[in-house]
Amino acid sequence: MDKINVGILGATGSVGQKLIELLQDHAWFKIAEVGASETSAGKLYSYAATWAMNSAMPDDVANLTVKKCAPDFDSKIIFSALDASVAGEIELEFAKAGYKVISNARNFRFDPKVPLIIPEVNPGHINLIREQNFEDGFIITNPNCSTIGLVLALKPLEDQFGIESINVTTLQAISGAGFSGLTSLDVMDNVIPYIKGEEEKLEREPLKILGSLADGKIDFAGINISAQCNRISITDGHTECVQIKFREKPSREDVIHAWNSFIADPQEMMLPSAPRRPVVYFDDPYSPQPRKHRDLGGGMTVAVGRLRDCPIFDYKFTITSHNTVRGAAGGTILIAELLEAKGFLTG
Repeated sequence: MDKINVGILGATGSVGQKLIELLQDHAWFKIAEVGASETSAGKLYSYAATWAMNSAMPDDVANLTVKKCAPDFDSKIIFSALDASVAGEIELEFAKAGYKVISNARNFRFDPKVPLIIPEVNPGHINLIREQNFEDGFIITNPNCSTIGLVLALKPLEDQFGIESINVTTLQAISGAGFSGLTSLDVMDNVIPYIKGEEEKLEREPLKILGSLADGKIDFAGINISAQCNRISITDGHTECVQIKFREKPSREDVIHAWNSFIADPQEMMLPSAPRRPVVYFDDPYSPQPRKHRDLGGGMTVAVGRLRDCPIFDYKFTITSHNTVRGAAGGTILIAELLEAKGFLTG
């Protein structure tokens, strides 16, 4: 099929660059336009961006002229990697002008008419865009990076056994702070026990994602979640230590089987960015580890390990997921693939 032209807002930032890297040679989408701040607008992308990815900057993107983030793009499908300080107003302008905006920013995550999507978890929530008051456009959002790894591990357990309470402590990579988020002196030989707004996101977002859509609104899941979030000196890959209490405690074997057998719409539809297995359990007591497991499934698979009895909850376990791939750019692209497969983009 002919590739679908897309535009990227915030294309010079860390998530924007990762979107460009992952969309290079994509089976369905072609980057036709890039947008950034007024200081970058009018320049060739190769001059406007300080490229920080491990791969080379794609030639076709390097030669694009950066546009202002205004709704005059020819591409009607827009990936937004804008900073939250400016994303709300700009994304709304694009949606009102008929653009289909898939956002990595937090601004609309709790708007009651905006879906907060992990494609394997709540694909049916996409139908919530029908409640938005835009003639042709819409806004759909990707969750927080730490939320995505956690909820992918929770989804098969909630479906099969029912979850009552969760306590989670995160050890989050420095790449989650963006290019200018931390200095080396902040994080070297250090753990920072506070990430602004992160604990609130991790306690609220899963409830919307795991909630049920009925009559044009989402009823949030009735799970108690307590979160503590820490920044550590790891380049990529968030690790999360989870304690979980079920409504009725399953066997350890049943929990592991639920993870290893879990597939959903993206796998069944064979979407280009979908990993064959979204969740993989490791018996090795030293797993998962960011350096060893963050790139599983092209960075789209969540690694789980260390499942054991908990004297306070029912079980405890550890998760590792790639925060800039599955937790940001790759997750956003998978949403776009799901939208296209279900006829919401060009159908």
